[in-house]
Amino acid sequence: MARTVLSQADISRALTRISHEILESNRGAGGLVILGVPTRGVFLARRIAAIIQRIEPDAPASLVGALDATMYRDDLARNITRTPQPTDIPAGGVDGKTVVLVDDVLYSGRTIRAALDALSDIGRPRVVRLAVLVDRGHRELPIRADFVGKNLPTSTDERINVRLSEVDELEEVSIEGPRDETRVTGDAAPRVFHDAFDEGSDEPDGGTR
Repeated sequence: MARTVLSQADISRALTRISHEILESNRGAGGLVILGVPTRGVFLARRIAAIIQRIEPDAPASLVGALDATMYRDDLARNITRTPQPTDIPAGGVDGKTVVLVDDVLYSGRTIRAALDALSDIGRPRVVRLAVLVDRGHRELPIRADFVGKNLPTSTDERINVRLSEVDELEEVSIEGPRDETRVTGDAAPRVFHDAFDEGSDEPDGGTR
C-alpha cells in the first residue's frame, strides 16, 4: 500500500520555497537558466521558472529549457532506456550562466552525472546547481542537491512514486514497499526507483523510483 508523503499543496509549497532559495543564492534572476531533466524534471523546471518570473518581473523571458541525458548514461549496455527526448536550451545559451538542473528524485546520482556530461557538450556555465523535489539518499557518486523539496530517507527496496498533473491523473509523491512482480511501463506511468540504475528521469517507467 502506497503512503502519500507529499500532497499537491505540499509540492506547490516545496517548489515555491526552492524558487526563493534559487533567487537568494543567485542574488536575483540575472544570468539564470533553469534546465529540467526529462520527463518530470522538465515540468518541475517550468513551474519553478514561472514562480521566479512572478517574484522577479525583470527575470528573462527565456529562462527555462530541457536537458536530455539519455545517451550519456553509463548503463546503456545493461538497461533499456526510453527514447531520448529533445534538449531545449534557452536563447543566450549557458556560457557564463548560472544553470540550475531540475529533476524529480535524486537517488544514486548517475542521471545527474550524465546530465553534467551532456551540459558540458553544450557550453561552459559559470556555475551549475541542482534542484530536486525529493532526495531519497543511497548515493553512489559524490553528487549533492543544492535545493531540495523533501529529504526522504528510504530503504533500497522501497519505491518513490512521483505523479504530476501534466502527465498523470493526480499530483502527489508516495512511497511504497518492495516492488511487485508486475511492472508498469510507459513514459506517463508514475516513476519508480528500485536500484541504482533506475535513478534519473530517463527511467523507462516514467514516474517511479
